[in-house]
Amino acid sequence: MKKAATPSHTAKDSHYAKLRRAHRDARAAGGTDPAARRRKGAPDPDRQLLFYGLHTVRAALDNPHRTIRKMWVTKNALNRLQIADPDALPFDVEVTAPQAIDRLLPQDAVHQGALIDAAPLPLRPIDMLKDSDLVLMLDQVTDPHNVGAIMRSAVAFRAGAVITTLRNSPPESGVLAKSASGALELIPYIQVTNLADAIETLNRLGFVTIGLDSDGPQRLEETLTGARIALVLGAEGKGLRQKTRASVKALARLDMPGRIKSLNVSNASAISLYAARNFLAG
Repeated sequence: MKKAATPSHTAKDSHYAKLRRAHRDARAAGGTDPAARRRKGAPDPDRQLLFYGLHTVRAALDNPHRTIRKMWVTKNALNRLQIADPDALPFDVEVTAPQAIDRLLPQDAVHQGALIDAAPLPLRPIDMLKDSDLVLMLDQVTDPHNVGAIMRSAVAFRAGAVITTLRNSPPESGVLAKSASGALELIPYIQVTNLADAIETLNRLGFVTIGLDSDGPQRLEETLTGARIALVLGAEGKGLRQKTRASVKALARLDMPGRIKSLNVSNASAISLYAARNFLAG
């Protein structure tokens, strides 16, 4: 079992040396330098992400695209994660007490004895969705708890991606990953500079883009058509922005017979995904 970690200048230097080599290789291959990547909103591979909770950590361990730098874990959590030999993992593992993990996280974080330091996932382009038949787009939904819950629904209904804006949307974080309960590792989280341009790209790819609006002129079921559907939902309160409304092919509402006519965005997403998946399956 690996020893409790103490800060190692040599290990840190080696880690950053590898990153510098990767950046040099990317530039040699026609990529961009780190400063340019930051200007374009690309994830910083040096940024620390602390993911916690058994489902979140297990999903990250199983994701071949996720780089993990270190794990803090209790003996009980090792058993629950079904890790028989921590020495076999390709990163440093510190087996410790729950209280030690408590000190590394916010007071309200429920870690269940498992914590990892992970690197952000690489950006994914929209054209990767050419084989998807259902995607979900979020127009400035800022609450990571809501976005995490939406990701779970998107995975459940086999959506190809959750697309958000780089600004006014939550980046990868421990709160988002915990709220998604593993779904962050199971579905592409695509962040774009301009949502209207992304909608136009999906239109060209053959998606029927449908904006959800409580005052939409048609019921959602009446707008479902074609073989590929992109659902677009806005933030609670302000809803879809005007440019987003102008970019989608249809505006639709969820008809509800009760006295309450609007839902939390995560609930509205789940209902919309269910309706769209049922239509596509038929």
